[in-house]
Amino acid sequence: MFIQLIIVACLVDGTTCRDFPHLYDARGVSLLTCMIAAHPELARWQAEHHKWQLQKWCCEPIDPRRSKT
Repeated sequence: MFIQLIIVACLVDGTTCRDFPHLYDARGVSLLTCMIAAHPELARWQAEHHKWQLQKWCCEPIDPRRSKT
């Protein structure tokens, strides 16, 4: 099981939006920890991605063994 921080961002010109997932091992990071630690992570991400504008974010548990269909 993993915890996923999903950053949803759009290019500054508004032409493209996409998800930027960041995986954490749930043995070291809980869902609550992800939510608390997200703000500094989001600030770092934004500082490194000047062409993208953050729209929204969330933390969610995922099971990598389950494939998306």
